[in-house]
Amino acid sequence: MIPREVLKKISNVIWEIPKSYRSDMLVPARIFATQRMIDEVFNDRSLEQLVNVATLRGIQGYALAMPDAHEGYGFPIGGVAAMQYPDGVISPGGIGYDINCGVRLIKSQLAYDQIKHHLQSLTREMYKWVPSGVGEGGDLKLNTSELNDVLRYGIDWMIKKGFATESDARHIESNGRLENADPEQVSQYAKERGFDQLGTIGSGNHFAEVDYVDEIYDQEAAGAFGLWKNQVVIQVHCGSRGLGHQVATDYIRIMMNAMPSYGVTIPDRELACVPFLSQEGKDYFSAMAAAANFAWANRQYITWEIRQAWKKEFGVAGGELSLMYDVAHNIAKIETHEIDGKKQKLIVHRKGATRAFGPGHPELAQEYKHVGQPVLIPGSMGTASYVLVGTEEGMKTSFGSCCHGAGRKMSRAAAKKIVHGKTLRDELLTQGIHIQAGSIPGLAEEAPFAYKDVHDVVDVADQAGLARKVARLRPCAVIKG
Repeated sequence: MIPREVLKKISNVIWEIPKSYRSDMLVPARIFATQRMIDEVFNDRSLEQLVNVATLRGIQGYALAMPDAHEGYGFPIGGVAAMQYPDGVISPGGIGYDINCGVRLIKSQLAYDQIKHHLQSLTREMYKWVPSGVGEGGDLKLNTSELNDVLRYGIDWMIKKGFATESDARHIESNGRLENADPEQVSQYAKERGFDQLGTIGSGNHFAEVDYVDEIYDQEAAGAFGLWKNQVVIQVHCGSRGLGHQVATDYIRIMMNAMPSYGVTIPDRELACVPFLSQEGKDYFSAMAAAANFAWANRQYITWEIRQAWKKEFGVAGGELSLMYDVAHNIAKIETHEIDGKKQKLIVHRKGATRAFGPGHPELAQEYKHVGQPVLIPGSMGTASYVLVGTEEGMKTSFGSCCHGAGRKMSRAAAKKIVHGKTLRDELLTQGIHIQAGSIPGLAEEAPFAYKDVHDVVDVADQAGLARKVARLRPCAVIKG
């Protein structure tokens, strides 16, 4: 347990554990949080995990914990760490088991008043089109050759097959494809777990959700993003399913065996890592990229399914559904950032954290470049979600990173002891939120009270300059596994 007196208050929302706290720390550890959030963080091991991250070979600047941080595997969820390129390490624990778990926001041309009487039937229609649940497979069955193409080409394969447009690709982080992906570095067993899972949500905190824009904070950014008051939008939150999980499992085992030969020592076996330029490091980076491409293809096929459900419900009067943006949460990338006035190439690990690039960044879609990158922060199914925009300050403060959601504060088992899934579903319906779920007990695990207050989390991100508030979304229909 980290002693409370070790934490140094930098500002009302920034705290630091100095490098001097432990002899093996290479950089300080920083946490973005209010005093109340800090008190909650002491209920788990996330601060201890963050200190451990600060010991990894090649780490630069700070080990960072976002406002939604909580205990994870190796790294805290909400953790960000940038390693020196090419001499630092790469760690699957800094990326997570659900590689490129992420969220996208799809815009409609309709206002809430135009769909509110369709919510029950729309929810059912979406549930029919979008498979969800543990191990649930979809209608799209891939053979080995097709799956290898998905792993290598990501969104480009979806465009070729008619499930995506060039406009979709422009509005996805990295244009929906990492070039260094190599299907040969993905095990056969991992591939077998992915053959029928494109277009499926899975279980846990993954969802498809119909929302409406109930508040605009930044008119210029909202205008650039194509958002307006009372507009109906749809969020999709899911990742690489069993395929990505198996990639992580395979390479954690490989790295555990390889570390001694590189002289790598770690304070926690969950931080298994190898030098980035080692054969194992290069193989994992290529396999991770392949799983990331699979995740983007997965969210894209779900988008295609949602478009079919939307047409079935509204016909021509429903207009088009266009992609606003898609961000990755669990990923490592080679990026250039400024440290101590010098630009450096870094291996940036984001685990339960979202990229949040500021205005002018060359990787942004042309229509967003003058305002910055959209940042999507989903809340719990009974509260709200937010759209933010990346800032110049955040580029310097957090390697262009922000939080990825509300963040759990209660275990799934604990939540199920407090509320029954059917009771929760009925309560949400009284608030005008329609629910379709494959598992009623599983619904209880995702009760709003199991999460931190998303408004507080977003306010910290805004006050710390990680990203700026643009719009708030309210849920009106949720599809869960």
